This record gives sequence, structure tokens and C-alpha cells, in this order.
Amino acid sequence: MKYLAGLLAIVSLMSSCGSPHQLSYGGNYSDPPITQSLFADKAATISEENIQKILDGNYSLPKQLRVALIKLEGTQKRYYWNYWSDEAYLKTQQAYLDSFTAKLQQSPRVIKITSIPDMLLSKAPASFTTLRESAVRMQADVVVVYAINSDIYTKYRSFKRPDVKAFATTQLIIMDVRTGLVPFTTVVTRDFMGPQNKTDIETDEARNRVQNQAVLLTINEIGDQVTKFLSKELK
Repeated sequence: MKYLAGLLAIVSLMSSCGSPHQLSYGGNYSDPPITQSLFADKAATISEENIQKILDGNYSLPKQLRVALIKLEGTQKRYYWNYWSDEAYLKTQQAYLDSFTAKLQQSPRVIKITSIPDMLLSKAPASFTTLRESAVRMQADVVVVYAINSDIYTKYRSFKRPDVKAFATTQLIIMDVRTGLVPFTTVVTRDFMGPQNKTDIETDEARNRVQNQAVLLTINEIGDQVTKFLSKELK
């Protein structure tokens, strides 16, 4: 009873103070507008002044583009089954790079495509600064960065060869080397399922084949998105 009486007293006191206080994201209209961050961030790499310039400025990519391609290591699992594993893995990665290159070449804006070798990148995790500086050394207008993550699932069937299902997620960004801005990003996930063939010596061989198909599906989709973006951005 004492608790209830005290609570009623508080409510009565608040009612006598006039209109209740409400938190509003709009604030009081007489207060000055907040146009920049008021939080101190010692780790910030962009000044408040430049943030305002970037957000308020107009931007477009050059009409003709020299492209530098960079692959970042994902979590793609390798199931290669014999001593040819390193060769098979390298050939697969080259096939992915060739697929990206072929898609980019479909855009009339792209006049040159080069792949940035690993030796131009630092051993530490890649940052926007290192990616940009590596592209500058190759006189690229934009740097296209992609990473592939993939894995497999095996679906067993009674008295039959198991189906192998794989999924792949590919991330890609386009960064303008001159400004450091990123006008395009995408993430595509696709899956692919196929049976284990009689010609497969080991299950791992089927896994590799199906997994690669899933990755190529994501690359084809991303390539179409990039080509469409470059065509639209030119207008």
C-alpha cells in the first residue's frame, strides 16, 4: 500500500507540472540543426569537413575505364584429392579471373583490364589504402575487388550415388582510384546440385566440379550487374 501511495503521488506531481516531456528526434525547432557528427572519434580517417564535401558533392566515374582486378582470400574450402591439388586449385582460380575479365570486357567503357599480382599487396589484411595504392601503380582508374566463399553439402540417397550440393557467395566492390569512393557493391549467393558421376574416382572430384559450378553462377550474375551498372552510370 505504501508503494502504491508513493507511485500515485509521483504521477500527481508529474501531472501538475504541465505537459509531459517527450523525446523527439526532430528536437526543438528553435534549436540549431545538427549537420555533422558531434562525437569525438580518434580513429576516424576522414575529417568532418571532408565527410560533408563527399555527401554533398556530385560524382561520376570516368567515361573510359582502366580496370585493375584484385582477389581477396575468402573461405572457399578445397577438396582436391591427389598430388595435383595445387595445380587444380590454381587453374580454378584462373578460371574465375578469366570469367570476371570476360564479363568486364562486355562493357564498351572498359578499355583495359589487368590483374594486380599478390606481390604488390602487403601481407597484412588488405585495406582500402593498400588496394588504392596498388591500383595507382598500375595506372588503373578503378579497382574491382572480389572475394569468394563456398562450401558443399552432400545429399545421400538410398542405394544410389549421392547428390552433391554446393553453394557459393561472391562479394564484389568497385572503387574509384582517384577519389577512393565506392560507387558499386554487390553480394550474390547461388547454389548448384549435381550427381556423383561414374567417372568420378573419388567423391572429392564431384565436390570440386559442383562447387566450381556454383561459383561460376555467382560470377555470371555479378558480371551482368556490373555491365548494367556501367551502362546506366554513363547516361
